Amino acid sequence: MARPAAGEFPYWLVAAALVGIAAALAIAASELYAQIFVTIAKGIWITIFVTIVAFALASALGLCVALMGLSGSRVLSQIARFYIEIIRGVPILVLLFWIAFAGAPAFVAAWNAVLGGIFGEMQVRDVSLLWRAIIALMIAYSSFIAEIFRAGIQSVPEGQIDAAKTLGLSRFQRFRHIVWPQAFRTILPPYSNDFIAMVKDSSLVSVLGVADITQMGKIYAAGSFRFFETYSIVAYIYLLLTISLSLALRGLERRMRKVDEQ
Repeated sequence: MARPAAGEFPYWLVAAALVGIAAALAIAASELYAQIFVTIAKGIWITIFVTIVAFALASALGLCVALMGLSGSRVLSQIARFYIEIIRGVPILVLLFWIAFAGAPAFVAAWNAVLGGIFGEMQVRDVSLLWRAIIALMIAYSSFIAEIFRAGIQSVPEGQIDAAKTLGLSRFQRFRHIVWPQAFRTILPPYSNDFIAMVKDSSLVSVLGVADITQMGKIYAAGSFRFFETYSIVAYIYLLLTISLSLALRGLERRMRKVDEQ
């Protein structure tokens, strides 16, 4: 969504609100749409859970990869670059299938060979499809988030880091007190965009049968043949989630800018 200029009235927001209100009234007035909405809404919590957990794990992994890439070790930086290029070059859906049907069995086989005698053997079915999907999304998004973190950290002037060194701050203290607070302001816009994109890409977990919004819609449409009504409600729910998040994150950005200006 384009950012409105200073003083520009956000007509897009008014239009989105009117569309949302009209859709809500249509759902409330129609027994069919209301029934579909109630059925599909059962998958909202799975969508939210997958999004939050996968994005949190992807952020942690992405930060580690970014720090590896910025380290003084040539070996670590090359490993980080190799990881980023490989993961970014594979479609998320393909990665999802690979983790679910190749990675999970390989992990179980390795577990049984190394730790099975100590902690007990596992079966492939013990690794739930939900967590296979979360791990796939985590790996996919960690490569993009790593690049966002790298760019944000590199945007901090070297002079401030050198000044922190002269004050005797350790590497961790420099990162915590000097680098990260400034980098976060640069990171926030693309980082928040990735979070919103994760909400939409979480719909891919439906290919594994995970009962998210999209999967609930697929099940209802297959049983009722109400494809237009069902997928209209699915799209409406995703729009509610993404637009609400977009407004909340834009509000956070504006608040941070006001703090910087004070």
